[in-house]
Amino acid sequence: MKKVSLNRLSGIVVPLIFMSGIFAVMMPIVSEAKPTTVLRFASYFPTAAPQSKLLEKFCSDMSKASNGKIKIEFFGGGSLLKATKVADGVLQGIADIGFSHVEYTRGRFPITEMLDLPLGFPSAWVGTHVANNFYKKFKPKEWNKFHILWFNTCPPNVIILAKKPVYKMSDLKSLTIRGPGRVGDVLERLGATPKPVPMNEIYEAMARGVVDGSMTPIETLRSFRLAEVSKYVTKSWQIGNIYTFYVVMNKKVWNKLSPSEKEVFNRVSKEYEEKSAQIWNKVDLGGLKFGEKHGVKFIDLSSNEVSRWKKAVEPVKGAYLKELMAKGYSKGSLSEMLRYVKKQIKYWTKKQAEAGIKSVTGPKEIRIK
Repeated sequence: MKKVSLNRLSGIVVPLIFMSGIFAVMMPIVSEAKPTTVLRFASYFPTAAPQSKLLEKFCSDMSKASNGKIKIEFFGGGSLLKATKVADGVLQGIADIGFSHVEYTRGRFPITEMLDLPLGFPSAWVGTHVANNFYKKFKPKEWNKFHILWFNTCPPNVIILAKKPVYKMSDLKSLTIRGPGRVGDVLERLGATPKPVPMNEIYEAMARGVVDGSMTPIETLRSFRLAEVSKYVTKSWQIGNIYTFYVVMNKKVWNKLSPSEKEVFNRVSKEYEEKSAQIWNKVDLGGLKFGEKHGVKFIDLSSNEVSRWKKAVEPVKGAYLKELMAKGYSKGSLSEMLRYVKKQIKYWTKKQAEAGIKSVTGPKEIRIK
């Protein structure tokens, strides 16, 4: 074996070490920058609806507020998850964020469903603020598996009629009105016959006389074009319930976000509480104008009739509270929640009047002329 002298070896190694030092200096330093967080947002609402446009705007605002560090892909129209599957889909990770309402999974969010009782919400603006404060006040355990971004409500349900006007409760006795679930319970107490027709089938059902009307918000005159098959609307907001919508995130996904990302989500979501209140109020105004354009007559209940209708639907509230007590909820805590909601309705109605925000329904101080 041929020997290599130390002098010759050092003559080889030293230049190599020198050259490797040069390459090390010349090589760029690679940073450990956090990659973009990409999330999926599922909604069942039609993509052309103003409510969907608002949710898409939320996604783009999140990207701007995070300087592009958060990207949210929006899947509207039920393309990723149908309305009844949103809650489970978010838990399972099919979507990271989801939008739906509590009545699509009746019994799953029992405390929050109390908001959907006939409590006399005057507008979507009021309902949205009450719903968010209700959650922050009581933090129902039913939401523990989710991270809440915000809640909103639709405008109060009213009675939309194809041919026959309703001025008093007795006018409902011979009528079949579209009203699933809790809405059906309300209609039944008023003397009508409820029929659970899917929203996308109401137009045809009214046109063919399958039902005489629908108990839905005034905004459906435009969004579902019910003004084309309706002649009358009885603005029974005093007993008309609302639907409580939620925007929730998978909790594991939330927990993996950085503190700065969480701060952006909290800040932008807070802004969208108000934006949601405004857009859901605005769509009702659009429904009113569309109805007026098609010659729909809008009827207000007399004060005597309001008293009769309120008394008639009171058992709906009582029956639901009994259901909750049978499941182990205390009467005292439930009563406290209802008192809180009633106080909040008064508080936010006053705030709406002070802000000069007008609605189609509600007392005269917030009602559009």
